[in-house]
Amino acid sequence: MLYPLYVHKDEGSAYGASFPDLPGVFTAADDLNDLLAMAQQAVEAMFEGEAQIPDASSIEHWKDSKDYADGFWMLVNIDRSKINTKPVRLNISLPESLLHDIDVFAKAHHLTRSGFLAKAAIDVMSKEIA
Repeated sequence: MLYPLYVHKDEGSAYGASFPDLPGVFTAADDLNDLLAMAQQAVEAMFEGEAQIPDASSIEHWKDSKDYADGFWMLVNIDRSKINTKPVRLNISLPESLLHDIDVFAKAHHLTRSGFLAKAAIDVMSKEIA
């Protein structure tokens, strides 16, 4: 999910960044190119073990706030699958032949059925974002 990240830099300091949608999540990096990875790590650390994190809002929601006047905005794709680790049981229906093919594939790749379905969903969604 794309989260707005507010970035600021004082002369002689690292880039500092915060997520308005995720109060308390701050990060910093000396190199702007490292900021995205640092942002993901900060969110993971803050929400470790949590079942859910707040959804993202748009930059427009925050851009006119006095609190965010001296920096610039970035959109950061936070991989929420690395945060929301609590499994949820669900009931789905699939054609029997597809379920068989999934089980064969998952076993051949040392995955569980749930692990395979989760990985397949993440792969499809990440391609959609890109």
